[in-house]
Amino acid sequence: MLTISNVSKTFNPGTINEKKALKNINLVLEPGDFVTVIGGNGAGKSTMLNLIAGVYPIDSGKIVVGDLDISLMPEYKRARLFGRVFQDPMMGTASGMEIQENLAMAKRRGKNRGLKIGITKKEKKEFKTAVERLGLGLEDRMTAKVGLLSGGQRQALTLLMATIQKPELLLLDEHTAALDPRTAKKVLELTQEIIEEQELTALMVTHNMKDAIQIGNRLIMMHEGRIIYDVKGEEKKSLHVSDLLKKFEQVSGEEFANDRMLLS
Repeated sequence: MLTISNVSKTFNPGTINEKKALKNINLVLEPGDFVTVIGGNGAGKSTMLNLIAGVYPIDSGKIVVGDLDISLMPEYKRARLFGRVFQDPMMGTASGMEIQENLAMAKRRGKNRGLKIGITKKEKKEFKTAVERLGLGLEDRMTAKVGLLSGGQRQALTLLMATIQKPELLLLDEHTAALDPRTAKKVLELTQEIIEEQELTALMVTHNMKDAIQIGNRLIMMHEGRIIYDVKGEEKKSLHVSDLLKKFEQVSGEEFANDRMLLS
């Protein structure tokens, strides 16, 4: 489903602010893989997701989705392939538009729009049913402006928008980090349900080691622009946070020092 081959990225090359964000990354995702990605600050986690989505151009290497080489494809053309949920709940929705209008926009992603009625009666019914499953009471507020919703409600709606058309790959960039613990738990549960129901392939960056172990079928750890640990199946299920810390120290040769991840 996704093949990343020898991909590198350096920001501000040749300057005092030069940063080698990714160093010859290689990663293959099979259809149905749900991969959690962990690592300290500056490990390259979000950069990897942004290179896949086309936010930044790669310096070298190749990115292939299915049989399609997207290495040089602009971000707007890749949008039809991916569903994305960002860390900031405000980024995935249009605050001045209604809930149903946001969903309609997401459903038409990558399609020709033409001159026809904005939202059909059939779609309104479909959207209401989809929103009802969120369990947030939004099904009775379909004409409300999204800007009036809480951060958790907007993030749940963004998740729904990202998957209303089955994407080739779902990219989740610390999508529960800005939420309170209770709301984060709810959004994470919804994430698992949707991925399992639609049999999606997903990459989820998280700062929560416990979540990274419990969720998905595979876990990768990154450090200084490289993948230093890749585990799946029964071995992943038997892991503890202490095992990850120990593995990090063994592979990287230094102590894990990310307060945000350790506290979570």
